[in-house]
Amino acid sequence: MDGYIKRTQDKKNQVLKAAFNLMNQDTGIENLTMDEIAKNANVSKTSVFKYFGSKDNLIYEVFKIFLDKLGETAKEIMVQNKPFEETLILMSQNKIHYLEKVNRQFYIDLMDFYTKKGDDGLTLIMQQYNKESSGIMLDLFHRGRKEGKVDLKYSDEFLMIYFQALVEGISSPHIYQKVLPYTAQWTELLIKGIAPNN
Repeated sequence: MDGYIKRTQDKKNQVLKAAFNLMNQDTGIENLTMDEIAKNANVSKTSVFKYFGSKDNLIYEVFKIFLDKLGETAKEIMVQNKPFEETLILMSQNKIHYLEKVNRQFYIDLMDFYTKKGDDGLTLIMQQYNKESSGIMLDLFHRGRKEGKVDLKYSDEFLMIYFQALVEGISSPHIYQKVLPYTAQWTELLIKGIAPNN
């Protein structure tokens, strides 16, 4: 990588880091200004616009990076090829770990941005994240079936709806902080719910 490209990438990273830090305060993204971001990133406001085009694009990038990191660590957990229950516990802990890094307002803004519908009914960020996380969860449920931990009577579609309902419940800002000490019990209950009757 030549010097100019590296300096540009470093500045973009500074902007992204500054934006994340500002977005992770109680003020929320509505009150966030490009002037504030530029000042905290130690770059000109012109540079911020040059790199990202608009405030919305920058916010999108910050949220996308956050979700990408969450997805990457989930993939790393899957590659370890541990038993179904252990993998599910690690996945739950991973999500809670990432949610602990952000305050309530960041999470509310993320969910609002994440679920905002475009012309096609879904945002790009939601399409991409759902596609990747669905693939990971289906792989995990298939692993659970092979190990005899997931009842064969449950279809992939049902398992995905079941898991999505649980995740959306745990994702609620007033719930996820309370659930942390109970990650093992939460996962055990989830596993028992889909386990074959013995």
